[in-house]
Amino acid sequence: MTRRPTEAASATALRAPAPGWALTADVVVVGSGVAGLTVALRCAAAGAKVTVVTKARLDDGSTRWAQGGIAAALGEGDTPGQHLDDTLVAGVGLCDEQAVRTLVTEGPDAVRRLIATGARFDADDTTGEILLTREGGHHRRRIAHAGGDATGAEISRALVEAVRAAGIDTVENALVLDLLKDASGRASGVTLHVMGEGQHDGVGAVRADAVVLATGGMGQVFSATTNPAVSTGDGVALALRAGAEVSDIEFVQFHPTVLWLGPEAEGQQPLVSEAVRGEGAYLVDADGVRFMRGQHELAELAPRDIVAKGIMRRMQEQGAEHMYLDARHFGARMWEQRFPTILAACRAHGIDPVTEPIPVAPAAHYASGGVRTDLHGRTTVPGLYACGEVACTGVHGANRLASNSLLEGLVFAERIADDITARPVPEATPTPAPPAGGPLLAPEARYAIQRIMTGGAGVLRSAESLARAAAELDTVRYDAVEALRRDGKTAEPGVDTWEATNLLLVARVLVAAALRREETRGCHWREDRPDRDDTGWRRHLLTTLRPDGSLDIRTTDSEAFSSPSPQPTPRPETEPRP
Repeated sequence: MTRRPTEAASATALRAPAPGWALTADVVVVGSGVAGLTVALRCAAAGAKVTVVTKARLDDGSTRWAQGGIAAALGEGDTPGQHLDDTLVAGVGLCDEQAVRTLVTEGPDAVRRLIATGARFDADDTTGEILLTREGGHHRRRIAHAGGDATGAEISRALVEAVRAAGIDTVENALVLDLLKDASGRASGVTLHVMGEGQHDGVGAVRADAVVLATGGMGQVFSATTNPAVSTGDGVALALRAGAEVSDIEFVQFHPTVLWLGPEAEGQQPLVSEAVRGEGAYLVDADGVRFMRGQHELAELAPRDIVAKGIMRRMQEQGAEHMYLDARHFGARMWEQRFPTILAACRAHGIDPVTEPIPVAPAAHYASGGVRTDLHGRTTVPGLYACGEVACTGVHGANRLASNSLLEGLVFAERIADDITARPVPEATPTPAPPAGGPLLAPEARYAIQRIMTGGAGVLRSAESLARAAAELDTVRYDAVEALRRDGKTAEPGVDTWEATNLLLVARVLVAAALRREETRGCHWREDRPDRDDTGWRRHLLTTLRPDGSLDIRTTDSEAFSSPSPQPTPRPETEPRP
């Protein structure tokens, strides 16, 4: 029987020292990828005082790792309607059509504004037209790219330069801790910890009338991921502790083609972009057989969930640890010009894609779910917004279409900025002191959580594996809570312990939702429930955190992603209380 502890202190805050310094702004943006910096620039252009808080350096967000590109109906003969259709198919019945329509209709102009900001996409030497490629799930060439396979790095460069030129205040190397609220429950800033010495250090606060989460993903909840080490689910965990709803958290996309570095490889793994398949590479087994043929009309260019499942099935059938991506027919010139980053990464690990197939296997890549928002990025907590990978706008459904992520961050960031700057400044009310935080986990718990999640909630899941993972995660939590209750002892506050504690909370929500969803849909693959069940499960799971640390899980009545409300009224399906 699973042990369920009673929290010795509130689960609605991380245990941390009181803030020793404070800044004031109209808007605080947490994160420095395409979503966060676009919000910051647009708010600042409207006259708002903006502070950007980022966990590493300003140019070190998740955006810079994006290889493939940004999807938009920019090419001749392409239309937003065709982009809409491809996105809805990839989302397997759970996309919010209104959100997708917003994305694809506003997307082309948003990309043009990004170009005006300074982003330089690859273009035809003669005509100057943007070069477009194709990726999985797209029926047309609509992926704009830069530097061959360094699109994210170019977008990040342009936005960082624009932010610096605009004189926007930034706080780098800062881990956000918790949301501050005023007496009415409205967001009024964040607490944060600045790592190292500088203008600010230690725990402080940024007080602001609007808070925007753009913290990226949570890939570090698994042992192997394409995400950088800073992607520890901090934004989702903060939102949960603040009382916000999260949705579709069970839908974690595992990228099909991640460079396989061996069975013991952990941490961030090199991605082999979908654009490589878009340009004609194909998947083969050790015998050279193209096993994706016959599994989908698009073969290697099927949506990512289908390709990942196809690879996993072939690996199971053959008892293999990986498959291969063969692009030897590209030749050296194409590899060097179109995919220089991937070529260098492969060669750094002793593999030359010019002369040999690339060993690949799926790894955690992108969270399709996150903090639930409406079409203006508003969460269920007044004054708190979310955009980018940390958010769940309803665009991705059960599986994100390739290269829609940068576009989503761009489009919804602009909408958030417009909403913030169009609203009157709320009347300030006193901000009560944050509650005493719950127990913190020791740094080494991070690796235990990653092993639990990889074994029980990875690409292949079942009721048995998920129940085992839930029990093991409960034990990790129980031991920490009991130590605090019994002995008054907990891990010392610090970046490693805060990250591990965030990872545990995100992992618990993911496993609980995956266990609840008794079907296979998109990137949620249940071996014991192999079929899609539209009658019972064409709906969303919404999760909130109770003050005692238990989870409250509800379902919506349909796939429609109605506007969040501070007092949602879906049908309750609550987790047992401790």
